[in-house]
Amino acid sequence: MKIIALEEHFINPAIAAASADALERLAPSHRAAYSNYPSNASFDKMTDLGPIRIADMDANDIDMQVLSIGGPGIQLIAPKEAVPLAIAANDELAAAIKANPSRLAGFATLPTTNPQAAADELERTVTKFGFKGAMISGATNDKFLDEDEFSPILETANKLKVPIYLHPTAIMKSVRDSYYNCKKPDVSARFAASGWGWHNEVGIHIVHMILNGTFDKYPNLQMITGHWGEFAALFLDRMDEQMPQELTGLEHTISHYYRNHVHITPSGLFTMPLFKYALEMVGADRIMYSVDYPYVGNEGARAFLENAPISQADIEKIAYRNAEKLLNL
Repeated sequence: MKIIALEEHFINPAIAAASADALERLAPSHRAAYSNYPSNASFDKMTDLGPIRIADMDANDIDMQVLSIGGPGIQLIAPKEAVPLAIAANDELAAAIKANPSRLAGFATLPTTNPQAAADELERTVTKFGFKGAMISGATNDKFLDEDEFSPILETANKLKVPIYLHPTAIMKSVRDSYYNCKKPDVSARFAASGWGWHNEVGIHIVHMILNGTFDKYPNLQMITGHWGEFAALFLDRMDEQMPQELTGLEHTISHYYRNHVHITPSGLFTMPLFKYALEMVGADRIMYSVDYPYVGNEGARAFLENAPISQADIEKIAYRNAEKLLNL
């Protein structure tokens, strides 16, 4: 059985350096809080797009990785600098895919602080390099993708019929300071990031897009979120009950949009209760696989899925069939 993993990262040192100051302003205790965080990700693994990565995939029976820039991403970088950085990073990724086309695919890095340039770069990477969509890390200048200024990006994704993977990053500073300000800075940093805040904000971002009619305007638009749906999938019934069509004025229920426009992956959260809940809420047709390599190791990823208490047909959908269909692999 093949396994295609969709949230697999690499670091582009130039983007990482350019976003470092912005990350420090948004989350001044973040770096210190994660300095001793146990991680599978060495610098060599993070920057490698060839031998180290392929050897690790071979050792753990991962057939293909769809690669993207790891956080905090280019969304924190001003337009003048972001545009050439995105182009260079995408060219680098295209070269790596060309060297291993049966093992690697790519999601484009988009300079969303310049929405038209981001749309142009999405079109370039899809039409020239065969990229499978884009990964966008959170909000841009504290704005979600349903703001009118980002319509060129969504129009292009809708036209090309390629998905956008919405990935966590440093959350809005106003929210961080209000909601996640605990007595210990290290606790605040983790609470605002991988402990809760990242995931909550991505879930809100998706629901925000639904409520503002994004998927009525862009019927071909497909989104992907990790971490079993970033909380949103768990509350579909509640949202339908409390925000019915009579209130929203939308053509469909919130759960209808979610189940027809959002795909979810585990992002290395190999936890069976969450898997079962996601399966019940959205079904096997809307779940794809991801390891979050190299932040999470590939070890055990295959066994978790192969031993899941579901049918072989559903295992294969999640392992590779859904990804092949959505990404035209």
